[in-house]
Amino acid sequence: MVRLQTNQLQVGYGERQIIKNLDLFIPDGKITTIIGSNGCGKSTLLKAMTRIIPHQSGSILLDGERIVKEDTKALAKKMAILPQTPESATGLTVGELVSYGRFPYQKSFGRLSKEDKEMIDWALEVTGTDAFRYQAIDSLSGGQRQRVWIAMALAQDTEMIFLDEPTTYLDMAHQLEVLELLQRLNEEEGRTIVMVLHDLNQAARFADYMIALKQGEIVKAGSNEEVIQNDVLRRVFQIDALIGRDPRTGKPMCLTYNLLKGELEDEEAYHAIAATTAHS
Repeated sequence: MVRLQTNQLQVGYGERQIIKNLDLFIPDGKITTIIGSNGCGKSTLLKAMTRIIPHQSGSILLDGERIVKEDTKALAKKMAILPQTPESATGLTVGELVSYGRFPYQKSFGRLSKEDKEMIDWALEVTGTDAFRYQAIDSLSGGQRQRVWIAMALAQDTEMIFLDEPTTYLDMAHQLEVLELLQRLNEEEGRTIVMVLHDLNQAARFADYMIALKQGEIVKAGSNEEVIQNDVLRRVFQIDALIGRDPRTGKPMCLTYNLLKGELEDEEAYHAIAATTAHS
């Protein structure tokens, strides 16, 4: 099932075109990861799909309707976004920040209903942040803060959650903690998760569907089996990758890679390098 899709989408800043005639769909109830090199348009795409920034042409459809025409509060009840480097006002407590997720539902500013409070309690509990409820956000570790931001997105009670590099600045343990939390939300709550990830192996491990971008265009979209391929990674990242299997999950993973020094002139030269790498 597809609820969110783009048709011939173009997004840019001034005269600079970032997203170019993009046709894509986001599978409903699945985890989608977006990969690509720096500056390829990943964050721009997320912001456009959640209407944080406008698009120049084409369309973004949610449930068959253009999101540009959707009421802001109504849209905020359907999708939440966690930006790459979220910032909160100094002195806010965890509970106060998470309560902001209920803004789309409030009829009068500052008043929380019984349902609001129940949703905030649930979001804190499911993310394991209830113990920090009365602590200041800036007193927490990076991993704790990230879980609190996810709690705020959950309190918003949306069917879709978009996250821009949710593991940035976190150590390996906290990265895994955040990704496993998102996986549980998808599996147990049926939330549609869309996230930008830099780590290829994390993207493949947790994704049901992957989108590989280069210069604002899709190089490949499909299952992790279809996207984590040598030729795709070669085009997207300019690397010659050796692909294997994660022994625990069975998912494809990049075992090692070499940089390609510029564009290869023909396929014969490419296969010669690939063969050399495989036997070295």
